[in-house]
Amino acid sequence: MRAVPTQVAEEHVTAFCYQVNGSCPRTVHPLAIQLVIYLACAAGMLITVLGNLFVVFAVSYFKVLHTPTNFLLLSLALADMLLGLLVLPLSTIRSVESCWFFGDLLCRLHTYLDTLFCLTSIFHLCFISMDRHCAICDPLLYPSKFTVKMALRYILIGWGVPAAYTAFLLYTDVVERGLSQWLEEMPCVGSCQLLFNKFWGWLNFPAFFIPCLIMISLYVKIFVVATRQAQQISTLSRSLAGAAKHERKAAKTLGIAVGIYLLCWLPFTLDTMVDSLLNFITPPLVFDIFIWFAYFNSACNPIIYVFSYRWFRKALKLTLSLEIFSSRTSTTDLYQE
Repeated sequence: MRAVPTQVAEEHVTAFCYQVNGSCPRTVHPLAIQLVIYLACAAGMLITVLGNLFVVFAVSYFKVLHTPTNFLLLSLALADMLLGLLVLPLSTIRSVESCWFFGDLLCRLHTYLDTLFCLTSIFHLCFISMDRHCAICDPLLYPSKFTVKMALRYILIGWGVPAAYTAFLLYTDVVERGLSQWLEEMPCVGSCQLLFNKFWGWLNFPAFFIPCLIMISLYVKIFVVATRQAQQISTLSRSLAGAAKHERKAAKTLGIAVGIYLLCWLPFTLDTMVDSLLNFITPPLVFDIFIWFAYFNSACNPIIYVFSYRWFRKALKLTLSLEIFSSRTSTTDLYQE
């Protein structure tokens, strides 16, 4: 993931990141604006970390939630929680101060974690779409096809592939040597720009576009099948009708989550791809807005679950009322009306 550029218009530059030749110019915001931005980012980080932490806790604690789909949700929440915990604090300082003060080693690690957690999220959303597609379109075979063991395999792939892909890009010189003709001049001192070349945006685009294309095609098919099932529901028994309704509601909720993901990440992804061909002309403020809009997605899923899942609201109520300290609470049927 490309770091936020630090070049700004001359009339706004009042300082430099470091008192050395080649230092990046620094935008100094009024103290009041800095405080507002820091407080807003802190609130966003708090919602991201606590919301996703509760998802991880709820799925882990309540035995009725130990299903393949929910294990994927747990892993997705873990990625979003770690993004809020390990990435967003330094991203906040970089955005407000318009400089990177933490050295090259931490810059590379920060970029690695940033890219890892974001790619892991989209992989998990893709796998969840596949799970919902199987549950809706092939309900009779779903219990035998999508087992907990299969979900764990998807989780391993969802973390392993992004980890290896990102490590290859950032911790080897293969890409830099292979794309030497694309490399620009080294960025100024005080920035965090790795693989500063015109091809960087295009390297990450397939990792975003291909899973998105898969998710969109799957949810289009899910919508068609679910609509047909709704028309035929009157001919089903009450138990089968209830199960079909539950699966459709779950698919709808996760479809909303996928849609919000696309909405949040598409501006950043397209800008990164196009900007790399136009010598990085995007103003830093605009790029900051795009990347924080993408980060905001990590806080969205727990909010979606609150409004969509009865089991989530019930688990939240049991937790806040401290009933989870009862030995019997872990076996509570959260799906019971």
